[in-house]
Amino acid sequence: MVITHVAVALAFAVPVALVAPEFATAAAVGATVGGVFPDLDLLVGEHRRTLHFPVVGPLLAVPAVILAFLVPTAATVALALALVGFGVHSASDVLGAGEELRPWERTNTDAVYDHVAGRWWQARYVIPYDGSPKDLLLAVAASLPVLLVYEGPVRWGLAAALGVALVYAALRRRLVPYFERIL
Repeated sequence: MVITHVAVALAFAVPVALVAPEFATAAAVGATVGGVFPDLDLLVGEHRRTLHFPVVGPLLAVPAVILAFLVPTAATVALALALVGFGVHSASDVLGAGEELRPWERTNTDAVYDHVAGRWWQARYVIPYDGSPKDLLLAVAASLPVLLVYEGPVRWGLAAALGVALVYAALRRRLVPYFERIL
């Protein structure tokens, strides 16, 4: 679920907040944007294909991180964390289920599209499906360092997002009929 992706991306912002607190906000904003961005293809295009780049995404993060180390500004740090979040989100979707409304049935193993090879990566089911108990556990685990290090809007925003994730995980399987009506 997108909240897990944001929590994981924000976990990458924690070292920045500890080492260079003046860039903590920029790191958190960048990480949040990068964690969310790939899933905007739920709204425009084909999910896990249009805005997911599992090969190119992580590679784009490398020069951005180097730039942030060499020229540390709020903009370079935000860009670096946005691209880290984007790359990790894009590549990590292979660890979940295929693209389907009932992923626990495993009828579609297409996890994320590899634009370089021109084919779908197959789902690994480490996280059985979005909103599964394992997904929620990962979101909580990734959130812990963020909640301990950050204060104010980042902490409260992530805590609120975890509340939404808890409700979503509790209701995930029961939401399918409603999703079918709108899709």
